[in-house]
Amino acid sequence: MATQVPGTQDETMPDAPGNENADGQDEDTIIGREDLVVRVLPGASDTAASFEIEHEDHTLGNSLRYMIMKNPEVELCGYSIPHPAEDKMNLRIQTYEGTTVYEALEKGLDDLKDLCDVVLEKFEAARDDYNERQL
Repeated sequence: MATQVPGTQDETMPDAPGNENADGQDEDTIIGREDLVVRVLPGASDTAASFEIEHEDHTLGNSLRYMIMKNPEVELCGYSIPHPAEDKMNLRIQTYEGTTVYEALEKGLDDLKDLCDVVLEKFEAARDDYNERQL
């Protein structure tokens, strides 16, 4: 039921009912944490799927695409930002038979995390070395 906002001609509209489960997450959400929300878009199969990742942009998109494409079981991986005003990124993955898009996505995220850990360790070691030489 819509309600009239006093002093305006606009009406507030209730949120449309979604496909929410008991946790309040959409049924298509495969990762649903405060810092990362990943949903499977319609038309997905085990070897080809598109994912919507909220609150992410080219920074994650390009690096995750690169890491996923390094997997020899992946046939195609690409990402797009649907519109600059929308705070989300779409990621498309297609795999060869023998692995699923979900495994490829998980491996890509794990590999990217491991790479970031190595970069952080090397940065901290170089920073500490520099600080010691300044004394």
